[in-house]
Amino acid sequence: MLHLLRRGAPHPETVVLTPDWRPPADAVWLDLDCPSRDEEVQVEQALGLDLPSLDEMAQLEPSSRLYQENGSTFMTATLLARSDGEHPSGTPATFVLHDGLLITMRYAPLKAFSIFAQSGVQAQAPTCGAEAFMGLMDAVVERLAEVLERCSQRVQESSNAIFDRPRGAAFEPLLTSLARTQSINALGQASLISLGRLASFATLAHEVSEAPARVAHLASVQHDLQSLTEHSGHLATHISFLLDAALGLINIEQNSIMKVFSLATVILMPPTLVGAIYGMNFAHMPELSWKLGYPFALALMLVSGLGPVWWFRRRGWL
Repeated sequence: MLHLLRRGAPHPETVVLTPDWRPPADAVWLDLDCPSRDEEVQVEQALGLDLPSLDEMAQLEPSSRLYQENGSTFMTATLLARSDGEHPSGTPATFVLHDGLLITMRYAPLKAFSIFAQSGVQAQAPTCGAEAFMGLMDAVVERLAEVLERCSQRVQESSNAIFDRPRGAAFEPLLTSLARTQSINALGQASLISLGRLASFATLAHEVSEAPARVAHLASVQHDLQSLTEHSGHLATHISFLLDAALGLINIEQNSIMKVFSLATVILMPPTLVGAIYGMNFAHMPELSWKLGYPFALALMLVSGLGPVWWFRRRGWL
């Protein structure tokens, strides 16, 4: 699917591609959203560009992700997708600055793109591809900041739940929540690092380097990305601490339970021994014919059971 933003238009419009389609003169942004191979070929022919395929976008080498060719600047970054869903993931997205146009390619729904298309265009009104690129970068960074802020809130809630939880409450929901938050945070951190490289390379594009205001704008974006990366690292450290603390509390509770069973076993062992001895019914056992033999055996069981309790309390084990 191809979305096209015209200069001065409030929103992008959806374009139906035909073999003879060409971008209008007032176009500033072409957004290829999960395009088919035929749509890619038609756009390449219309623009005279060789756009990267999905496999090429997934490459990690800088030479495959960030390069200039025939006056056009190609930049690919890994962005966080589906952060609100059950299965968040990282997806490659390509930005191309070409002849006053911004061309983007993506193969997953990206919230930042939708936000920029719905409200960012009206607020910033880009007049060229470079300005659309700046606005889109702001939207992507802002979206990542929102995701990290939400992760930070979840981590704080998990921290309160771990240390304020009633004794015996289940840890499984807390550990699951922390693991999910860490997954989103790790994907967000990878996206921030990728965007940092992209923002640094974007200053080489003549559409950016020839405009000091855009260079300063990208420098501000890079500063924001660095701050968010540090925040993400802090979150990862906090999550790791909470996971260790939760596992430590689980071990403490398990040890307490095992301690109760161990003490019960030790306390009941002497009475069990006495009962076993007097349950053997040997013919020449003196206590069998003694009238006080049964009370004596019960008293001996009681004393032998209370003896370990007294000893454990004296040693501070109880």
